[in-house]
Amino acid sequence: MSIIIKSKEAIEGIKKASAIAANTLKYLEQFAKPGITTAYINKKADEYMRDHNSIPATLGYGGFPASCCTSINDVICHGIPSQYELKWGDILNIDVTAIHKGYFGDTCKMYAIGEISPQAANLLTVAKECLNIGIKQCAPGVPIQNIGFYINAHAVKNGYSTVFQFCGHGVGLKFHESPEICHVGELNKGVKMRSGMTFTIEPMINEGKARAKVDKKDGWTARTIDGKLSAQYEHTILITDEGHEVLTNLFNDF
Repeated sequence: MSIIIKSKEAIEGIKKASAIAANTLKYLEQFAKPGITTAYINKKADEYMRDHNSIPATLGYGGFPASCCTSINDVICHGIPSQYELKWGDILNIDVTAIHKGYFGDTCKMYAIGEISPQAANLLTVAKECLNIGIKQCAPGVPIQNIGFYINAHAVKNGYSTVFQFCGHGVGLKFHESPEICHVGELNKGVKMRSGMTFTIEPMINEGKARAKVDKKDGWTARTIDGKLSAQYEHTILITDEGHEVLTNLFNDF
């Protein structure tokens, strides 16, 4: 699959979809509290996107049964909302992708449920830093693997590991497009970024080992193999003539 360079019209559509996705995460902050079920968060995410003239991309995608992903503690990604009640000290990732008039915007972030441990708080901080470090590499002419090289270097320097089984991806006209954005890479390798590319950067940073295991029962939920914590932040990025624009960063809060 070739990389799609977006037209000005498409970029405007992707920006609108990305804004809806980002606003959904902001709206959901009020529900990320002890005693709230992830099924309820899913319900509110679905309502918000539909109330803003968009639909959730995850619902029915490959058989996924929900309108967002809710990944708790040792769940790396693709957690399915359920009747699980959030507990004091949990860390929660909510991942949403909005489709607005045929365009896609994709983002996720971490939520601390009540007061979390210093160890969990540090993991969230480093995961957020990893995303920002990856974003800083984005500019025309820069090899795409530089993103993963610098993300992984920062994670390892801080005593963590970077998941290699799941990647960022092109996004905008489809949910998943080329290129893959690996979060572990070789310096100065891979295709060079070009103005008009849109893709996600979404590093998954583990407290322990990097490897993931997918639950056999549901075929989606990816967990750490050692039961240790995982954290992830994600933005949709546009490569511009001057550098980049973060399309889902409306609030400068991650």
